[in-house]
Amino acid sequence: AAVLAEHLPTCMYPLPNLHRAPGTAALPQDEVDPSLQALESRQEEILKRLYELKSAVDGLSKMIQTPDADFDVTNIIQTDEFSPLTANGADLDLMLGKDYGALKDVVINANPSLPPLSLLVIHSLLCERYKILSAVHTHSSVKSVPENLLKCFGEQSKKQPRHEYQLGFTLIWKDVPKPQMKFSVQTMCPIEGEGNIARFLFSLFGQKYNAVTSTLIDSWVDTAIFQLKEGSSKERGAVLRSMNAALGKSSWLVGNELTVADVVAWCALQHTGTANTAPANVQKWMKSCENLAPFSSVMKLLK
Repeated sequence: AAVLAEHLPTCMYPLPNLHRAPGTAALPQDEVDPSLQALESRQEEILKRLYELKSAVDGLSKMIQTPDADFDVTNIIQTDEFSPLTANGADLDLMLGKDYGALKDVVINANPSLPPLSLLVIHSLLCERYKILSAVHTHSSVKSVPENLLKCFGEQSKKQPRHEYQLGFTLIWKDVPKPQMKFSVQTMCPIEGEGNIARFLFSLFGQKYNAVTSTLIDSWVDTAIFQLKEGSSKERGAVLRSMNAALGKSSWLVGNELTVADVVAWCALQHTGTANTAPANVQKWMKSCENLAPFSSVMKLLK
């Protein structure tokens, strides 16, 4: 199409006059040879389509300035205003809706055979910012739960009246195919899947990202769940290579601050048992995660 557009102006000329073949009678001046008329109409239609094609090519050439592979989003990500996760808490009433003064309760059902480690890490992070009333229960569908999972939230250091807490966080070990979450807004549909719940809980920190950063974070979360945690060995290898490349440019998977992508990816690596064989940049990143208290507390569950 580009070649055609380049040479198009030189090929757009009127149809030459067709000479009368020898031995044929001349047509009156006010009459037109039907075959000539049909040929001219066809030429006009072809020229019209060529002009349309040229316009389309010109438009595309203005829209596409650089190939996707060369698109560097580093500067776009760095323009995000990251706030430390241990800063002052955001307005939960604004994010979750005002609930007539009642304590907001996050209730999560999870299978103890495959504990959602990322949700436990985020719970610890939330406890650094909000007053959380934590509880662990066992559903009748589960016969037994390991002791370390029953104590995964640790002990409440000081019991306070219920109304003095900002958020209730209840984990129920239950025979479910995938984690499910509800909170106290009655009209809310359950959120299913560890990645989706992790996104929701991490949003309670009130951090704002631009569209590019949000898309990259979501992409890493899905990649960690569906390819790193649940994928084949070939898929895991490809993800580890991508992670190693990304972590060669920054300390965290997206930007220069911890995001939910780091939490979910780190936990997915723990499930796969391939953490010790990960590439160098991934190993360094894992150490950075484990130096944070919420990750180290979950490490105890894996021993």
